[in-house]
Amino acid sequence: MIPIAAVVERIVRESPLLGEGLAQGILNLSAVARLIGPQVAAETLKPAGEGAIVMALKRLAPRLAGPPGDAKGILRQIRDITVRSNIAEFTYLNSPGIAGCLQRLLRETTRGGDAFLAVTQGVHEVTVLAAGGLEKRVEAIFAGERRVSRLPGLAAVGIRYTPKVVGMPGVYYAILKQLLWAGINVVEVVSTYTELTLILEKRHVDRAFTVLKRFLWP
Repeated sequence: MIPIAAVVERIVRESPLLGEGLAQGILNLSAVARLIGPQVAAETLKPAGEGAIVMALKRLAPRLAGPPGDAKGILRQIRDITVRSNIAEFTYLNSPGIAGCLQRLLRETTRGGDAFLAVTQGVHEVTVLAAGGLEKRVEAIFAGERRVSRLPGLAAVGIRYTPKVVGMPGVYYAILKQLLWAGINVVEVVSTYTELTLILEKRHVDRAFTVLKRFLWP
């Protein structure tokens, strides 16, 4: 049979929010024990008392201190935060002609200065994020392609960091968690080597900026 402590640890480590709450000592351990008790009993094939689970949680907590994505380590790597508004998202199905459309889009928009443009190509779809001034151009270039969706009225929060972030586990989780706890929906996540761009509904951008600023520069 699997020990209760081993099952409890696996459950906690598979839930980042639960693990962090336990590490910070902000959880009601009895409530957590009651919540995960049925799962622990099912996996250990024996009754799992609340007291035994609470004891396992108490012993696990010290080993969760300083988890990946620790805020202090992240703060030293962030350079700045920027906000862009009036962004639209276009998604098209992949097709034999989509590569030509992307080439034309990049060729024509490079003449337009620093206008915001981000392209993500997946296995089945291509997503184009463009600032308001480029919307008509995107629609004209992809006119012959099958559009899956168009989401206007978006905004972008850009976070620029040092290259050291690439080797730091949990950075994106630590940042996105702040928005999750604030009830802010992230429409898209776009990243490059030293930039993370979060696409949000325009109505959420001011609050998101405040939440991230408070987290990154307390």
